[in-house]
Order: sequence, then C-alpha cells, then structure tokens
Amino acid sequence: MKKTDRKSIDRIIQAALKEDIGKGDVTTKAIIPASQKGTAAIYAKEPGVVAGLFVAKEVFKKLDGNSKWKNYAAEGDAVTKGQKIAEVTGNLRALLSGERTALNFLQRISGIATATRKFIETLADTNVKILDTRKTAPGLRLLDKYGVNAGGGTNHRFGLYDMVLIKDNHIEAAGGIKNAVNRVRKKYGEKYKVEVETTNLIEVQEAIDAGADIIMLDNMTISQMKKAVKLIKGKCKTEASGNVDLKRIKKIASTGVDFISVGSLTHSVKALDLSMKISNKKRV
Repeated sequence: MKKTDRKSIDRIIQAALKEDIGKGDVTTKAIIPASQKGTAAIYAKEPGVVAGLFVAKEVFKKLDGNSKWKNYAAEGDAVTKGQKIAEVTGNLRALLSGERTALNFLQRISGIATATRKFIETLADTNVKILDTRKTAPGLRLLDKYGVNAGGGTNHRFGLYDMVLIKDNHIEAAGGIKNAVNRVRKKYGEKYKVEVETTNLIEVQEAIDAGADIIMLDNMTISQMKKAVKLIKGKCKTEASGNVDLKRIKKIASTGVDFISVGSLTHSVKALDLSMKISNKKRV
C-alpha cells in the first residue's frame, strides 16, 4: 500500500476513534485500573475471508503505542467458524476502548472481501474480471476498495479524477455520445481512458464510432449483451453493469464481456461476524 494511502487510513482511524470515544470511555475508566494489562483474541463467528487486520492493529496502536499484535491468519485468507484470527496484548483500557472501532473496520472490510471471493470463485473458469464501483461508504472508499482487492477483485476508478466515465446524464447534457467523447478528447487528448455508458445497441455503435476505450453495457439483457459484444468485435473493452448477482453472473460472463462491475460488493455489504474476547488479565 502506498505511503499516501497509509496516511489516509491513519486519518480515517483517528476520526473513527474520536467519533466513538470522544472525551473518554466512561465505562472502562470506572471499571478498569489505568495500569491493568490484558490480552484479547479476535475470532470468526462464521466462515469468510478476513481482510483489514492491519487496520484493526493500528486502532489499538493509536490507543496504546506499546501494544503487541499477532496475526493468526493472513490478509485474504479464508477462515472457518470459531477460528482465532488475531491477538492483541496491551493496556486493558485501550483494548476495551478500541474494541468496537477495530471490529467495525475489520468486519466491514472482511465482509467485502468475502462477498468478492464468492463472485471470483463463481467465475473461476473464465477470464472475466470482477470490478467494484464508487458505491462505497463516504469516507471509507480506500478501505472498501482494499476489501475488494483482498477478495480477489479488481478496482475500477477510485474517483472522478482518475478516469473518464461518460454516463447517461453527461450524454444528455452534451447532446449525444459523439459530442461528449469529442469534448473529452479535446480537453485531455489521450491522457485518460474513456468509458461510455450505453443502454442499447444504437448507443453501443455510437460509442464505437466515437472511439471509446471501454463500453459499459448498462442494465442490458443477456441477449442484448451478446449482440453488443459481437458488434464491438474486440475494438474496445466491454463492461457489464446493473442487476448483477451470483445467480446471474455466469450468464453475464458467457456473453463475452471483459469486466463485470458489482455495486453490491460495497453498497450492500454484509459484515463478517467477528468477536473479541478478553483473557489473561493481570495487574502490574
């Protein structure tokens, strides 16, 4: 992970801890002596793919710089129900105060990785790549997309700044696909890949003629997608999008598209059920 990404994650963790702890954990302060130390283990309560361990580790490190973390599973590992995945030792107040924030991050990222892995495994006998979308939790995009990577998926654009994606409203405002693509090329030349969203074969042909690098086949039927791929004939890459689920994805892949984007990986993620248990408490 890039140094700039690490700094962004650090800010995300700081904001999450401030949100949860605020002026102080009043329950823990009343019950636990300031010097008491302990060990906590994190367990999987259901099978899945674990991801984001380094984020949970940093949560506790922020609260206790001397805390010690040990992984019992690696990023992207499949884990079973009841499996111990990590352990942290340190100031007991820090462990208890950081528990929910650490688990919130770890459960969400692992849930995304788990969902992604299911799609990847379903298409294991194909060359189709699974993409994520910008339908992420505000402020958590970096971690959401990390979860997709950990599950074996591929990141689409991170934001509005790193790729051109001409959508229906852009096309409407520009007066057509050709006008929209021409305006992009005029302003940026070949600096950015240009993807065009299409909903029917007429628009697909317009995108081909306009020189799109990628054509998105949005909410098309299986039959329409097959015809679109045949029409494109490899002139550019193809991405299927809309109404994608595990039941339908094999049929979508059979149309010959290069990519399938799945918004539900991040916008409807089910957190992986994890728990943290304190043990080995001792006074110093």
